[in-house]
Amino acid sequence: MENKNMLMIPGPTPVPEAVLLAMAKAPIGHRTGAFSKVIAELTENLKWLHQTSGDVLMLTASGTGAMEAGIINFLSPGDRVLVGDNGKFGERWAKVAKAYGLNVDVIKAEWGKPLDPEAFTAKLTEDKEKAIKAVIITHSETSTGVLNDLESINKAVKDHGEALIIVDAVTSLGAYHIPIDEWGLDVVGSGSQKGYMIPPGLGFVSVSQKAWKAYETAKLPRFYLDLGKYKKATDEDSSPFTPPVNLMYGLQASLQMMRREGLAAIFARHQRLTKMTRAGMRALDLPLYAADSWASTAITAVAPTLVDAEKIRSTLNKKFDIAVAGGQDHLKGKIFRIGHLGFASERDILTVIAAIEATLIELGVEGVTPGAGVAAAASVMVQG
Repeated sequence: MENKNMLMIPGPTPVPEAVLLAMAKAPIGHRTGAFSKVIAELTENLKWLHQTSGDVLMLTASGTGAMEAGIINFLSPGDRVLVGDNGKFGERWAKVAKAYGLNVDVIKAEWGKPLDPEAFTAKLTEDKEKAIKAVIITHSETSTGVLNDLESINKAVKDHGEALIIVDAVTSLGAYHIPIDEWGLDVVGSGSQKGYMIPPGLGFVSVSQKAWKAYETAKLPRFYLDLGKYKKATDEDSSPFTPPVNLMYGLQASLQMMRREGLAAIFARHQRLTKMTRAGMRALDLPLYAADSWASTAITAVAPTLVDAEKIRSTLNKKFDIAVAGGQDHLKGKIFRIGHLGFASERDILTVIAAIEATLIELGVEGVTPGAGVAAAASVMVQG
């Protein structure tokens, strides 16, 4: 049947009807008083979502653009930075930093395992001359479903005193409790197609006062991604360049929805969906790639042993019009990833688990108990 596609990937995520309708409105001039009011409302609600009284800036960019801006605005060529790498995106930030001539010290962990906060503590403690200018980490590693211990790593950075912490929160912002002001996070980047419940195209960067002080002496080249221009414009309820007007209409609607739900309820829902998904996979004897103690609330990676992961993905797509994500790089064909962030509900999780059950039976996997996965997930749901 046409138009029954179900998106269960870590991004883009499903978009609510209210957001789609908001985006369908006729655009207006982005230099008008009417649109200034929209920007003012967006700024207020973005600060609420980021749990900060500081700056949250909107860029016409993907999450990668937001993170690149978060790196280049506060550093100078040759600066030493620590980059955590335990997946595809941690690996990416090391490449970005090297592309801009930074002195990159990579702290690695095996894919599927979290970064070790003690490794950061050791490097930062050894740095008596305060040569380390930033620590760059991915909070929720989308490629593996691992949630890194941001709070502990950030504590080590704060004890260092000089270094900034620059955080990729692309799949955790809006899906996990990140109290930016309480923890003193300096730079946090995210993207619209994840927890924000709107299509791709907007990037967000929160900036602390400590980061702005570093901005004053930073010498890496920047123009379109110069966050100083965005701050100046945002302070005037404007934008430095032409913004995606209709996408911002959608953001206006999605943030209003999120405020009605409330932060605590949003984070609890994501925790519940994560536990439901993991319980369902276990009941189907499908191994989980990341352990419970460091499981992302945005994405669950599953590592089937009795059937190729791509066969599961293909059958889900052909038989049920359900899209789940595949593995990246050396994990291609070895894992599939179920997204459960943003506009996701218990019904979505029960549906995808039921479809996976039927898929396993279709593929001739032995020992599948029909209904076991759904029953396990429903039990978690009932417990709240």
